[in-house]
Amino acid sequence: MTEAVLDTSAVLAFLRGESGGELVGPILGDCAISSVNLAEVITKLIDRGSTAEQARQTTETLSMNVVAATLETAALAGMLHARTRGRGVSLGDRFCLALAMETGLPVYTADRAWAELGLDLDIRLIR
Repeated sequence: MTEAVLDTSAVLAFLRGESGGELVGPILGDCAISSVNLAEVITKLIDRGSTAEQARQTTETLSMNVVAATLETAALAGMLHARTRGRGVSLGDRFCLALAMETGLPVYTADRAWAELGLDLDIRLIR
C-alpha cells in the first residue's frame, strides 16, 4: 500500500546518508515517486560518478512505486507554474507536488520552500 510520495531530495538524502534520510529509509518500499523525479535521482547519481546502469540498479533496489507521468499530472504540474513562479520550484518539484495532489498522499521533501507555497497538501519536511 502506497503511504506517501517522495521528492528527489528525500531519496537523495537517504542514498547519501544525509540528515533526514533516516526518516525516508523505513518507508521507501511503501512510497510512490514520479518517473520525472526518478529521472532526477538517476541524473544526480550519474553526476556523482555512478554509471547509468549502477544508478538504475541503485534505484531499483529501493522498491519504490514509480508512477509514470500522465497527461493529468502534466497539466497539474503546468498549472502549478503560475503559483510557484519565482519561488525556486523546478519542473521536477511541480511533478512531485502534482502527484501528491492527485493521490492525496503526504509528500516528503527536504525543500523548505514547499511549506510556504500555501498548497492544500501534507508536506513533510525531512530536515
